[in-house]
Amino acid sequence: MITNNKIITVDEMTASVKEALFREPSLQNLSVRGELLGFKLHTSGHAYFTLLGENSRVSCVLFRSYASSVLVWPKDGDEVLVRGKVDVYGARGSYQIYAVSLLPLGAGAKARAKEALRMKLEREGIFDPRLKRPLPRYPERVAVITSPTGAALQDVLKLHALRYPCAEIVVIQSLMQGVGAPEEITAAFERARRIRGLSCLMLVRGGGNRDDLDIFDEESVVRAVRLCPVPVITGLGHQIDSTLADLAADAAAPTPSGAAERLFPDRRALEAALCDAERSMRGMLEGRIGLMSRALETAGKRMETAMNLKHVAPASAALKRAEESLAAGIGAKLRNETARLAASAARLDGLSPLSLLAKGYSICEDGRGEVLRSVSSLKEGARVNIIMRDGTAGAVVENISGETPFKEASQPCCRPR
Repeated sequence: MITNNKIITVDEMTASVKEALFREPSLQNLSVRGELLGFKLHTSGHAYFTLLGENSRVSCVLFRSYASSVLVWPKDGDEVLVRGKVDVYGARGSYQIYAVSLLPLGAGAKARAKEALRMKLEREGIFDPRLKRPLPRYPERVAVITSPTGAALQDVLKLHALRYPCAEIVVIQSLMQGVGAPEEITAAFERARRIRGLSCLMLVRGGGNRDDLDIFDEESVVRAVRLCPVPVITGLGHQIDSTLADLAADAAAPTPSGAAERLFPDRRALEAALCDAERSMRGMLEGRIGLMSRALETAGKRMETAMNLKHVAPASAALKRAEESLAAGIGAKLRNETARLAASAARLDGLSPLSLLAKGYSICEDGRGEVLRSVSSLKEGARVNIIMRDGTAGAVVENISGETPFKEASQPCCRPR
């Protein structure tokens, strides 16, 4: 800061003026309109011209890095809008505008510049309909590039809450008009690239006059829209004619609200559609279950018939034959065994004492019931029992003789009667 009555050099004075200009924010980011005069495009690529007002003028310079974005240069006498900052050019001791953009304001000039840029970008395929991507049907995370204080953001948030609140909103702040807005918008697109899981991007701005939308005809903004890795939908003001950013976007709406309505599905319609789908699926499932049940029943009957024909009936016949064969075998075996049993019974009957008794023989027993087999076991006067065919008689032994009256005797102490 220069104090009073202090002698300073020209350089110090110029530095103080530069510092004073730098401390004034309005002079570091301004838009000035005026009449173009003395336009000169230097071989270095820099452009020099004067901007006229009614009673004053100011020198301007547009360096090559910014001049390359101007496709159609205005002519002397054209009304233009210069965006940039004010600074001091110490070598000449004058102040001038260091411009970052030069936009024609006359309807004809602006239209020519816009058309020239449109044709250039169209030749590059920026507006090719085949490049346009469909908006996500059910967006999960949506980035919104807009001014944080504008009505556009509130319109988007309101419709988001009403229609599809399950989507996540990520607000990327940016200027939407004025000097530096194109740079901020392109920087916002760069920030959006780093957001993971992004489904879609909205570029929205509230209403205004057509001149406020000129930034969306800037080449850098248009290219940023096209190069965005996710689908982009624009909602820029209430104007009827579209901007070049609208042409480059995957979808465009005339207002921020229109863009939100197009992007966010209506949850009430979704609920109704889900109910309809549930009813339809339930009906289809019930019909399918009915068809499958009838088909299963028919298949069961066919299987039962096939089992009867191929397995059960042959098995039953085989079982019946086996039963008959077994019965025949058992019958034959029983007859054979019966015959053997009868023969054995006849032989046993021939050997039975009862058989001998039936022939007229008798059996003698002592008093203890033991069979007397020899006369040596008898004594005179002993009592014996004589068993005959039809009964038993008691007797007393009178005499004992050792002579055998028969050459052969079947039983001891027995004789025919």
